[in-house]
Amino acid sequence: MNVLVTGGTGSFGKHFVRAVLESYKPERLIVYSRDELKQFFLRQQYPVELYPNLRMVLGDVRDRDRLYRVLDGIDIVVHAAAMKQVPAAEYNPLEAIKTNILGAANIVDAAIDRKVRKVLALSTDKAANPVNLYGATKLCSDKLFVAANGAGFYDTQFSVVRYGNVVGSRGSVIPYFLAQRPTKKLTITDPRMTRFLITLPQAVQFVLDSIHAMRGGEIWVPKIPSVRIQDLARVMGPDCEQEIIGIRPGEKLHEVLISEDDARLALELDDRFIIQPTHSFWRHSDEDWSGRGTRCPDGYRYASDTNTQWLNDREIAALVATVETDPLSEHPAITEPRFVVGG
Repeated sequence: MNVLVTGGTGSFGKHFVRAVLESYKPERLIVYSRDELKQFFLRQQYPVELYPNLRMVLGDVRDRDRLYRVLDGIDIVVHAAAMKQVPAAEYNPLEAIKTNILGAANIVDAAIDRKVRKVLALSTDKAANPVNLYGATKLCSDKLFVAANGAGFYDTQFSVVRYGNVVGSRGSVIPYFLAQRPTKKLTITDPRMTRFLITLPQAVQFVLDSIHAMRGGEIWVPKIPSVRIQDLARVMGPDCEQEIIGIRPGEKLHEVLISEDDARLALELDDRFIIQPTHSFWRHSDEDWSGRGTRCPDGYRYASDTNTQWLNDREIAALVATVETDPLSEHPAITEPRFVVGG
């Protein structure tokens, strides 16, 4: 297989590259991103002499022509590139639209025309009942990828994975608290706030599993635990003061991965949910997942505050330790370059 990951030098991308190189033997694994310095650092970890199948390609998902060139001969695309910082999107809305929506449209067109077999796009809880621009752009992106299956003229399959807060990713809460901890003060937006948590290795494995299982049109949602942000702060900084600073623009008190409206289309499996599309191509197809899971009841809502799975103090401490010891994490105490051959 020839695999390409957009945003391949980001938090998810680096863990995806490590997992694929350690567990699979792709003919080519192409990292497509626009940051030459991050590509340089990633290449130091995986020297070309030892990893000749790993390629680094500079480019932007906004650049349609570049995508057409780089997707030639590709079998699988994992679309992880996004403008994802909520405040940045609020202040630069058109930039977020260009990357998250128009970039997704470019991926769809290029993948179809280059006869890519499978495209799996990464989404976010913020796309469920969005209250900020980032969530709205990712909802639009999800709609583009799901609808791309509906024409019936192409062999390319498109699906989406949607999960919550990624432990250790750039801009997420644990690296944020780790950076604040030496000051003996942790800032909390609201003491009632809850979040879903998933580790980067778990997110990568969920994506790999979804690539194997996807038929085109699904939104895959993992079952993951919740945490109270105040509990997270208490475990991470037992001797730190907690300062309440108020919810930021575009922020939610609780995360929602499946809304009441999505639940009408959702099936529950042992370790995940599948949100099936409403398009007629799915309902009149043998690819329908009905009969392979349990339909979610009317009014069901999969949210971080009503979740049945919660992290205890020991589990929280273990998660924090994974961020502090992972050489690929975005912990601010770990600086690049990181010369770790083979991950």
